[in-house]
Amino acid sequence: MTKDAQAWNCGAITPRSIRPEFRVERTVKHDLLELPGLSVTLDRLVYAPELPAPPDKPHSFVYFISIHNGSDRTVTIKGRKWVVTNARGEVTVIEGDGVVGEFPVLRPGEKFSYNSRHILDTPRAIAEGSYLGVDEQGVRVVVRIPTFEMVVPGGAGAKEMWA
Repeated sequence: MTKDAQAWNCGAITPRSIRPEFRVERTVKHDLLELPGLSVTLDRLVYAPELPAPPDKPHSFVYFISIHNGSDRTVTIKGRKWVVTNARGEVTVIEGDGVVGEFPVLRPGEKFSYNSRHILDTPRAIAEGSYLGVDEQGVRVVVRIPTFEMVVPGGAGAKEMWA
């Protein structure tokens, strides 16, 4: 983990810790602000067994995500943290700088969409997490990634799980 990623480590914050219906500004652990209007949507989730994967992690799920800036501030996404819990209850934490190699700058009203994937060693897992950023005044912000479940379908081939 880079020094920059360590500075953005938000500890035990998970999407389940704060209900999404709250819309007031507040700080969370390590003085991170949940900025009203900054949100994440899971646009689509696809099981894609045809993608190359290591033999010990044969289950590939491609997710399509959008980060929406409905706030009145410009926000730069600096890092991400994923927490993936497999069917055995084992937890994998993935942290890093940026999003798919980029540091998107979202002005008010803009969104950033991308796709990536999780590869799993069990046929079922839960993913959750957050993006970490900074606004134009240097205030550190966090936006939660909605929790979603990945389940290998019974049929063969790529199958859309959620749209």
